[in-house]
Amino acid sequence: MAFLIGLTGSIGMGKSTTAAMFAEQGAAVWDADSAVHRLYSRDGAAVGPVSDLCPAALKDGGIDRAELSRWVQADPDNLSRLENVVHPLVAADREAFLAGTSADVVVLDIPLLFEGGHADQMDLAVVVSAPAELQRERVLARPGMTPEKLDLILSRQMPDAEKRARADVVIGTETLESARRSVVNLMQDIRAGKHARSGSGH
Repeated sequence: MAFLIGLTGSIGMGKSTTAAMFAEQGAAVWDADSAVHRLYSRDGAAVGPVSDLCPAALKDGGIDRAELSRWVQADPDNLSRLENVVHPLVAADREAFLAGTSADVVVLDIPLLFEGGHADQMDLAVVVSAPAELQRERVLARPGMTPEKLDLILSRQMPDAEKRARADVVIGTETLESARRSVVNLMQDIRAGKHARSGSGH
């Protein structure tokens, strides 16, 4: 049975980069955002049920995320309607990935690891973190990002300090070198049996 790492971190903290470093060390990596992308693509499992909720989002056999985003913002209840449809499909995608991998360590990249109650199912909860100024600098360098948009995103995410407090391991991403060193050391420790399983029954 694979050792399960739940990986999370706020926007701009370097989560995707860190996930790639785990993959370099032989971990199998499942990404919740990529799963949603698959589900929304042409013939994806979410296309039918989501387009039933929001017919305008159906475009070229897939889901138009911009249209779906407008629909979600139009009514406060729409987000929970969407989540009720999509979350079980994402969970099924994750279970299929776990069933199909033979890796000894699996990293589940889940943005809402704590908010969604997923941390309890992991052997280890890992949070990537960087100073707030560096986070802002990274995110504001992205195309189309504004300080207002960033503030809105951050207001919807669990604060970084709270994530760090709830983490089993915090990986600092101030530099690529320090992050990679932390990942290499953590993978060595896990394979040496220095991290006990949580016994969460997966």
